[in-house]
Amino acid sequence: MSALRAAARAFIQTWQAILRDKAALLLFFISGIIYSFFYPLPYSAETVRRVPVAVLDQDGSALSRQLIRYAGAHPGIVVAGVSTRLDAVQDMIWRGEAAGALLIPADFSRKILAGQAPEIEVGGHGSYPLLNKVVLNSLAEVGGTVSAGIELKRLGAATPLATQAEAARQPLAVEALPLFNVREGYASYIVPGVVVLIMQQTFLLGIGLLFGSWFSAQAFPYARGAAAYCGALSAFALVVALNAMYFFGFVFWWQDYPRGGNLAGTAVLTLLFAYSVAALGMLIGMFFRTRERSMQLLVATSLPIMFLSGLTWPASALPAPLQLLARLLPSTAAIQGFIATNQMGASLHEAGTELATLFGLALLFAALGLRQWRRMAGSG
Repeated sequence: MSALRAAARAFIQTWQAILRDKAALLLFFISGIIYSFFYPLPYSAETVRRVPVAVLDQDGSALSRQLIRYAGAHPGIVVAGVSTRLDAVQDMIWRGEAAGALLIPADFSRKILAGQAPEIEVGGHGSYPLLNKVVLNSLAEVGGTVSAGIELKRLGAATPLATQAEAARQPLAVEALPLFNVREGYASYIVPGVVVLIMQQTFLLGIGLLFGSWFSAQAFPYARGAAAYCGALSAFALVVALNAMYFFGFVFWWQDYPRGGNLAGTAVLTLLFAYSVAALGMLIGMFFRTRERSMQLLVATSLPIMFLSGLTWPASALPAPLQLLARLLPSTAAIQGFIATNQMGASLHEAGTELATLFGLALLFAALGLRQWRRMAGSG
C-alpha cells in the first residue's frame, strides 16, 4: 500500500507541476490544439491542381492548337502561355511562371496526316517533385488522350464499330485503385506522420523544461524509489495518450483523414507510444540542469529526427548506422504503426514489429531512467 500511495502522490505532483508551469502547459496541451488547426491548413486542398505549364508550339497547326486545348482542359494543369520560341518558354520557367513545359515539334501535324507517330516532349520542374509529378502525369494523360483519338480514327476507317477500334487499341484494361488514401491526398499522407513527430518533440521538450526547472531551483519534488518514478511516468504518459486520442480521434474526423481501421490496435499502440515517449523524456530530462539547455538540445535535434523517422525518406533506405539510430526513436515505429492500424486497418499481429519495438523502447528507457532517478531523486 505504501508503494501505491507513493505512486499516486507522484502522479498528482506531476499533474500539479504541469498545471502550474505555463510553458509546460502550453507545450502539453495548447500547442497541440494550435498545430491541429494550423498545420493541416496549407494542405486543405489535398491534391495539387492547376499547375501552370508553358507550351512551345513550333508547328502552329490546327492539330497542335487542339492538343493545347486538351492540355488546358485537364484539371491538373493550366496553360500559362504559348510561344514559338524556346527561350521564351525557358524564361517562363526561370521566372516561376510555369512549372513544366509541353514541346510540340514543327513536324507534328505532318506526321499525323502521313500516318506516322509524332513525338512530343514534356518536362517538369524536377526541383519540386510534387509539382513535377503533377505536370508529367497530366501531360502524359493529355498525350494519351490525343493519341487515342488519332488511333481510333485510323482504326475506325477499317472497323465498323468504335468499341472494336478501342478494343484493338487497348486490349488489356488496367484499373488503378489507390488503397488506404483513396483521394491520394497529400495531407492524408503527411499529417498522420507529422502528428507523431509533433507529439514526441513537444513532450520531450516539455518534460525537459520541468526537470530543468526542478534542478535549477534544487527542488526536486519526488521521493526516491521505483514507486514514485512509476507514478510520474504514468502521469506524463497519460498526457501523451490524451493528445494522441485528440489527434487520431477528433482531428482526423474533423479533417476527414483516413481513420478508424483498427481502433483496438490504435489504442494499444497509443499506450506503448505514450510510455516510450514519457520514459525517454524523463531519462533525458534528468540530465538537464536548466530549462534553456533542454530547449536548445531538443529544438536542434528536431529536424534530424524528422529525417530519421521514415516520413520524408524510407527508414529502410537509410545507411545502416542511421537505421540503428532511427530504431531508438519512438516516432519511427509509431509512425508506421499508427498508419498501419489507424489508416490501413492492420491487426495487432500484422503491426507486431512496431508494437514490439515500442514495448522494448519503453522498457529500455524506463530501466535507464529508473537507474538515474534513484541517483537524482531526493537531492532537493
